[in-house]
Amino acid sequence: MRRTTRLFEVIQLLRVARKPVTAEAIATQLEVTKRTIYRDIASLQALSVPIYGEAGIGYVMRAGYDLPPLMLSIEEVEALVVALGLLERTGDKGLKAAAASIRAKVATVLPVATRQPIDRRSLYVPQWITPEPVTVDLAAIRQAIRDERKLSLHYADAQGQATERIIRPIAIIYYVEVMHIAAWCELRQDFRSFRADRIVGYTLTEERFEGEGARLREAWQARHEHDSAVAGSRVMAWRFS
Repeated sequence: MRRTTRLFEVIQLLRVARKPVTAEAIATQLEVTKRTIYRDIASLQALSVPIYGEAGIGYVMRAGYDLPPLMLSIEEVEALVVALGLLERTGDKGLKAAAASIRAKVATVLPVATRQPIDRRSLYVPQWITPEPVTVDLAAIRQAIRDERKLSLHYADAQGQATERIIRPIAIIYYVEVMHIAAWCELRQDFRSFRADRIVGYTLTEERFEGEGARLREAWQARHEHDSAVAGSRVMAWRFS
């Protein structure tokens, strides 16, 4: 978690707390050390954020302190609710948790007049999903994509034949039926799409492809759009033949 994101999370935790929160409790929630939280609290206090308390006792935030208002129209709120509902269909546990966190944060800062859709009762997205693959931590894959870090992949194809690949992961594709990892495969020297449910195992390597991610995604997207256009042309030709 980046420091700016963590500082925001500390503020959010203290804003909704009904009693003093210890540095240990905050550290556990954010998966960092207590020393890190002590530094974060000191930094926020230096920025005039009204946090009071001390180590070993707990911290509170002055009542009435708020972040800048979130200026969303009712249509934007509704779009956000539907988007978060669709995101929860992915089966990606990390993103589902993030969606719930976003929903809670938005609900606390929305003007009263635009809060109604956020409860999901007026805009309902059924949660039929494909379960997250048990052999893949999608949060780790997303981190590898962000860090431009290569993966050693143990993969089984549709016939069950196993191969080992070194890949440069560049995207996760959330299809309704299954998730795919788009990557540059060093074995094939070409782009490949790997079904997440066919990944037997993987390890993060120490090798990186820094500075290549954006270029690879651009080339992959161009290839994907070209292949989709060709497939569409074939379908149209078949329909009118």
